[in-house]
Amino acid sequence: MILLQTPSPIPPPPIPDFIPAWVPFVAALGIIMTGIILWPIVRALARRIEGRSGDAEMRAELDALHQRVAELEQVDNRLVELENRIEFSERLLTQHRESALEKGGRS
Repeated sequence: MILLQTPSPIPPPPIPDFIPAWVPFVAALGIIMTGIILWPIVRALARRIEGRSGDAEMRAELDALHQRVAELEQVDNRLVELENRIEFSERLLTQHRESALEKGGRS
């Protein structure tokens, strides 16, 4: 009769003594800090994948910005018109003074 012997498990290698005791704490702290920093990004990506990216809120804000830009364009057009009127008035005043000086009068 042949008896089969099961091999004994290989013992794990010994933990080296040259790793300082603070290394596991620093590693854990690094993992926690990485999680804290990356959590908002991961959450935003998850919402984007689900399709709940707040499209209604963004659309409302975008519409408000478009409205504000349209108002500012109107104000810009009025400002250009006022600048043209001021330049015209300055030219008229300058012509009046020059013609008064040519006639020998006072301005």
